[in-house]
Amino acid sequence: MSVFFLCCPSSGHPILEAPESVTGTWKGDVNIPCTFAPLKGYTQVLVKWLVRRDSDPITIFLRDSSGDHIQQAKYRGRLHINREVLGDVSLQLKTLEMDDRSHYTCEVTWQTPNGNQVVRDKIIELRVQKVPVSKPTVTTGNGYGFTVLQGMRISLQCQAQGSPPISYVWYKEQTNNSEPIKVATLSTLLFKPAVLVNSGSYFCTAKGRVGSEQRSNIVKFVVKGEQPSLLVSISMDNLILDIPQ
Repeated sequence: MSVFFLCCPSSGHPILEAPESVTGTWKGDVNIPCTFAPLKGYTQVLVKWLVRRDSDPITIFLRDSSGDHIQQAKYRGRLHINREVLGDVSLQLKTLEMDDRSHYTCEVTWQTPNGNQVVRDKIIELRVQKVPVSKPTVTTGNGYGFTVLQGMRISLQCQAQGSPPISYVWYKEQTNNSEPIKVATLSTLLFKPAVLVNSGSYFCTAKGRVGSEQRSNIVKFVVKGEQPSLLVSISMDNLILDIPQ
């Protein structure tokens, strides 16, 4: 009786898995996947990543028995290859520039059980796009709603999508029909603690490298004072209600 634990291709060699293309955001980070299922008896001896420049592939990363080596100054401090998970040699590239657009080759070399070497590669196209900032949304930190008790530490958070960096400004509307006042220039508006005068209508704006400034919906933030507690004391003759002033 035969028992098979692993279904392999006819060649019996490892197979690289990678998408045909990956799209990243300008000034953002991107992950270019490249993985394989480890096979018993096969030892990974070499990992290379290459990029096509003027029709010629240039090695930008090499992993061998001596360690990891970034071959081009352009990628130092920006490029990282996964090594925590066996079979995952994906490339992470930080702070994408438009000239990072190209075809990248993931190449892995294994030593086979009989001592020979086998090489497999995959070519992935990296696309880089400039993304205009989206309309920001406003949420409260820690899952609280927009009505809170006085004395609580609470934050309003403004979030938008788009090519970084994105700058944020918070405004509070005025009751006398005058222009809203600027109250913060960060994505998070923090009240520590919230007091009654913080109540009001707020909105935030987001501005990215691409496109026009976007404005959130107005949110009504309410800070409530604590209700006085009712103290009840009972005497032999009368029922006395003591309400603190």
